[in-house]
Amino acid sequence: MLGAHPETGTPIDKESTVLLERIYDEDLAQAGYVIGCQAKNEAMVVDARRDIREYLELADRHGMTITAVTETHIHADYLSGTRELAKATGATIYVSGEGGDDWQYGFEAERLHHGDQLTLGNITVEAVHTPGHTPEHLSFLVTDGAFADSPGYMLTGDFVFAGDLGRPDLLDEAAGGVDTRFEGASQIFRSLKESFVSLPDHVQVFPGHGSGSACGKALGALPSTTVGYERRFAWWADYVERDDEQGFIDEMLEGQPDAHAYFGRMKRQNKEGPAILGALAPLRRFGTGELAEALEKNDLVVVDTRDQDEVHAGTVPGALNVPGVDKAASYGAWVYDPEREDTPLVVLAEDEETAERYRDHMIRVGIDTVTGYTTSFDGLPMTTPETIGPDDLATFDAAMVLDVRNKTEHADGHIPDSEQLSGGRVLWNLDQLPTDGPIVTYCQSGVRNSVTASALRRAGYRVVELEGSYSAWAERNLAAV
Repeated sequence: MLGAHPETGTPIDKESTVLLERIYDEDLAQAGYVIGCQAKNEAMVVDARRDIREYLELADRHGMTITAVTETHIHADYLSGTRELAKATGATIYVSGEGGDDWQYGFEAERLHHGDQLTLGNITVEAVHTPGHTPEHLSFLVTDGAFADSPGYMLTGDFVFAGDLGRPDLLDEAAGGVDTRFEGASQIFRSLKESFVSLPDHVQVFPGHGSGSACGKALGALPSTTVGYERRFAWWADYVERDDEQGFIDEMLEGQPDAHAYFGRMKRQNKEGPAILGALAPLRRFGTGELAEALEKNDLVVVDTRDQDEVHAGTVPGALNVPGVDKAASYGAWVYDPEREDTPLVVLAEDEETAERYRDHMIRVGIDTVTGYTTSFDGLPMTTPETIGPDDLATFDAAMVLDVRNKTEHADGHIPDSEQLSGGRVLWNLDQLPTDGPIVTYCQSGVRNSVTASALRRAGYRVVELEGSYSAWAERNLAAV
C-alpha cells in the first residue's frame, strides 16, 4: 500500500491518500493492481486474473467497494478476470476502444480512449494510449487529488517494464500476424517519446509483469521503477535520446524468447470474453478403486504433480507431469489444450486445499476441467518412463533428438544434430516430429523435459528422456555446438 507523497516521501494521512496495491502471480510473473480512494472507499481493479478471491478479500479488508474493473490490453499470457470480477461485484467494466476495428473487444463494456478519465473519490485515473505491444494498449496515469493536481503513478501494463519494454512481436508469434513486429516496435518508440519520457522523473511506474515473463526478453525483478530511472538507465534510453528509431527497432527485436503456443488461445478468448465461472463446485476426492476404473475407461486424465525424479521412478500411464503448484498454470498450458479436449483432470495433491490451489492456477490459463484430486497412486497401474544416459546417446538409434528449451538457449549451445522446439509449442507442432522411431528429449536440467515428455507420451509418441538433460551432457566435456 502506498501512503507517502511520491516526490517527498512525506507520510500522508490514511484517510486522504490513494491505496495502490500490487497482486502478483509468481507462476505467470503477472501483476494486477487495486487502486482505491480511502476517503470515499471506492476501488478499481486493473488486470485482474481469473481466480478473484484475493481481490475481494483485499477490498473487504480495507472496507472498500470495487466499482470499476479494467485492463491495459487484450492479454496473451493469461485469461483475464475482468468479466469474472465484474460479475461478482457489480462493478462497471472499462476496456480500450483504441487500436482500430480489428482490436475491439467482443463483449459489453464501456470504451476508454486516450485522455478519458475515471474518478474514484479523490483519485483520477487517466487512460493513455500506448500502442506497440498491442495496437489497443492503454496505460493509466493516477492522480491523488487529495494533495496533488498532477499524476504521481503510472500503471504501464505491457508497455514499460523495470529495465525493459513489452515485446512487439507477439502478434506474429501467437495471434497469426505477419510482420506486425516492425510496426509494433515503431509504435513503442513513438509511445515512449510521446507518452512516457515527457513525464516528470518522480512518477512511479508499476508494470504488468516481472522477471520470468515471456512478454519481454530482459524484465527486471523489481516490482516498480520511476520514469526518471528508466529514462536514464534503460537499454532504450540512448536510442530515444538520439531519436534513433531504426537502431531501437533492431535491438528491440533481437533475441526475443519463444512465445508459448497457448498465447494464441488466450488472445482469442480475452478478446471475445472469457467464460464466467461463478462459484466453483467442491473438488471430488477419488479413491484408488474408482480412479482405476475411470482411467481404464479413459474418463479422466491424471496430473502427476511430483518432480521428475519421482516421476521417472514410476507414474500412472498417460499422466501429465505438472511439477508443483507454483508453476501449474505455466506447465498446465503446455500439456493440456482445452480447445481440443474437455477431459476432466484429477490432480495428485496432499489435501483438498492444495488441490484447490492447482485448480486456481489452471483456470488462470483457461483450463477449467480440474474436477477432483487423489492423495496417492498406491494400487494404480504404473509405468516407468524411458530414459537414457548422456554417455549412451551417441550410439542410440533415435529418430530425433529434440531440444525443448527456448531458441535462444539452443543457440548458446546444444547437442549436435538436435532439433529445437520449445516445450510450450510442442503439442501444437506435432507435424514436425517423426512417428516411426524414438524421440530423445532434453532441456537444461530436466524439469521442462519431464513436462513435455509426459504430453508427448500421452499423444502416442515413444519418448526417451536424456538423464540430467543438457547440463549433464555438457558436464562430460562433450563438444557443444
